[in-house]
Amino acid sequence: MSRETAKKPMTKKQRAAVQKKRRQKKIALVAVEILVLLLLAVVLFIVVKLSKIEKDNSFSAEDIDINEGISQESQEIMEGYTTIALFGLDNRSNGNLSKGNSDVIMIASINNDTHDVKLVSVYRDSYLDIGNGKYQKCNSAYASGGPEQAISMLNRNLDLNITDYVTVDFNAVVECVDLLGGVELTVTDEEAILMYGYMDEISKLTKKKSEYLPGGGTYVLDGVQACAYARIRYTAGDDYKRTERQRIVLAAMVEKAQKSDIKTLNSLIDEVFGDIKTSFSNADLIALATKIFEYSLGETTGFPFEKNTITLGSKGSVVVPCDLKTNVKQLHVFLYDDQDYEPTDTVKSNSEKIISDTGFHQGDGY
Repeated sequence: MSRETAKKPMTKKQRAAVQKKRRQKKIALVAVEILVLLLLAVVLFIVVKLSKIEKDNSFSAEDIDINEGISQESQEIMEGYTTIALFGLDNRSNGNLSKGNSDVIMIASINNDTHDVKLVSVYRDSYLDIGNGKYQKCNSAYASGGPEQAISMLNRNLDLNITDYVTVDFNAVVECVDLLGGVELTVTDEEAILMYGYMDEISKLTKKKSEYLPGGGTYVLDGVQACAYARIRYTAGDDYKRTERQRIVLAAMVEKAQKSDIKTLNSLIDEVFGDIKTSFSNADLIALATKIFEYSLGETTGFPFEKNTITLGSKGSVVVPCDLKTNVKQLHVFLYDDQDYEPTDTVKSNSEKIISDTGFHQGDGY
């Protein structure tokens, strides 16, 4: 080997430079390892928290009815949204979230691009096909066949494509509001008085003390008070006004939660998640949770829009859509801004059956 091609020994300065690069690489590697460990810790933390939520392992989207005949255009529009069924059960005595009348039925529509959320309360006494051609109050669908039948009821009567749900127990509202430090609401004199009985019942069941409101006004309500306010039914507007109160309380809770610190949210998760059951997997919930602070709760309303009431023998007093197909058209405009939606044959057939049973047609509602 010639003297020219022999490797020259490094100078002291060059050796120092090489050692410095090695140290930098080690530091970078350690930093990456720490970052990976932190990410794993965060994921583990989230998974542990989400494990508190009861997952419905027996639930299968294949068991859910979705009407045939929804136009391709309307299907594509709905695919731009995440639509979820929300159920509220008053099962305080047994804690069972699989059965029971769903006193609260809501449809949440989330725009996948803008993250705007719209809520629709379906009146629990609405006269609809709850399954197998049986028409009665729609809140009985959950009691008859759990969330699968309740979701199928919504899809079959409203031409929706819902395949996921969240069910919340009565206690969750009380716990959630208290952990958030209360929610600010405006109450009328009549509502303040009607809250008394509900507050007594809720306090007895939850072992939480609360104070009666002295009268109408704007207050920061605690959990018992807020839950009592949401349950008031016997005022002008009956159940229609009650569902409006439920949406008001929910909106106030969402707004307060989005402004809360990590400590509060952590306490909220620990206390409330045990009162929830859902068809969503942990991966689904994580995907939804990553956008929690981007969601904006917008318009809310009740369904049916045009309605009337009638007593149908043993079925009791029911809310009648006047008529169903017209109301469903309006619903698709509200939820999806689908101006050209056309009801399927299933919805049209259900609409005719309701007209036959009740005698109420389009134009007979208020």
